[in-house]
Amino acid sequence: MVTMTYGEAIGEAHAQEMARDESVVLLGIDVGPLGGLFGTTRGLHERFGPERVIEFPISETGYTGTGIGMAIEGFRPIIEMQMADFVTVALDQVMTTMSKEYAVTGGGNRLPIVVRLPFGTNLSGEGYMGGAGPAHSQSHEAWFCHSPGLVVVMPSSPADALGLLKAAVRCDDPVVFMEQKGMYSTVSGEVPDGDHLVPIGEASVVRRGDDVTVVALGAMVPVAVTVAEQLAAEGISVEVVDPRTLVPLDEPTLLTSVRKTGRAVITHEAHRTGGFGAEIAAVLAEKAFSSLRAPVVRCAALDVPIPAGDDALRVLPGPRDLAESIRRVLQPVPA
Repeated sequence: MVTMTYGEAIGEAHAQEMARDESVVLLGIDVGPLGGLFGTTRGLHERFGPERVIEFPISETGYTGTGIGMAIEGFRPIIEMQMADFVTVALDQVMTTMSKEYAVTGGGNRLPIVVRLPFGTNLSGEGYMGGAGPAHSQSHEAWFCHSPGLVVVMPSSPADALGLLKAAVRCDDPVVFMEQKGMYSTVSGEVPDGDHLVPIGEASVVRRGDDVTVVALGAMVPVAVTVAEQLAAEGISVEVVDPRTLVPLDEPTLLTSVRKTGRAVITHEAHRTGGFGAEIAAVLAEKAFSSLRAPVVRCAALDVPIPAGDDALRVLPGPRDLAESIRRVLQPVPA
């Protein structure tokens, strides 16, 4: 085992896959000598050279389109968007061309391509900026989950970040890799030695419990674990499940947990309306309805743009919000 930060684990995954397979290339802005906006590609340019760590000007459509072409020609590109918000410039390529290439070519073209999206807020004040405001703090995962043909993953720990990114690089389908930028330097953990892979499509039961299931995404996973430990002192037993992959979603693990506890709270950093939590809630309502002893509750960001600085805390879900949601779902249901 080696202890790494979340950001270091992402960088190590690049290094291992590029050393293993010469077809793996990295494309983006400032991914070369600078090492990426958040330092996750540091050292790769020196080790693998400019032919495999390819710098682009500020043109998201430019390097996304290049990546698609390279994938068709047999490469395995990793595209780094400096921030997830900037992918909006290249949405036509990601959600129209990339997601549908296999279908429109009758299976003729597979696109083994990874699009890395540093999403959400960075309230730690470390790295490039703190609470980055409305145009640099968004959580777009639901968009990509609604575009058939894309695999969507969202790791919440260093071990999962490394293992899922390596699995994404080896996947023959396009993968949208959602990485929470506020976790780069603030979350550390042990990462297994060797060729550590986390299978795409497998959820993780992070903490066992009996009274309520909390399905947490991204940065809300460590928040959920902290809240669960606090509520244990009140005699409330919380099970925390991290889907890790949103598409394909590991429904059996979620359903097994909710059928055991009978209650569910879903929490994510994205806005509540249209967030992926609504899809999870629908799955639970359709397939575990008879086991539910209370309505499914969502704990998510308010439906307003994310403010800059610490004002973001007024909009984002936090430990207090999650604890209140858990207590609410445990209340007796009115007759």
